[in-house]
Amino acid sequence: MKDPSGAGRRAAAVAILEFPGERKIIGRYLGAMTNQQAEIMAACLGLEALKEPCRVTVISDSEYLIRTMRGEYRQRANRELWRRLRRAAAPHQVTWTWTRGHAGHPLQEKCDRAARRIARAGRVDHDELQRILQRDVASS
Repeated sequence: MKDPSGAGRRAAAVAILEFPGERKIIGRYLGAMTNQQAEIMAACLGLEALKEPCRVTVISDSEYLIRTMRGEYRQRANRELWRRLRRAAAPHQVTWTWTRGHAGHPLQEKCDRAARRIARAGRVDHDELQRILQRDVASS
């Protein structure tokens, strides 16, 4: 979903929330955004969906996102998105964890699949999100 020109193409953000015994998937069509902007938005969506302060692990295949939130990279662009993410993370104890993209991490694969479908369609199909969430990654 990344546009080589950097101008952005149809993008989507997806987050999966996992609680003891429960999973919830959230998706949003973003329109013209870069892949990195969509990664920041996905983290925002997930954290903003939490109803009370939590101990939470954010897992992303974006080194840019994870290393920036750990303080290893400086913010050079997307300042409003970073402010939004910092506000969303503030009430929580967040562990920022990187996973290699397309390496078989089940939840990351589901998020990626759902984001591609939303971006292609230009809208969120909640029934399709639920099917992706319920589907075993190995069978899809």
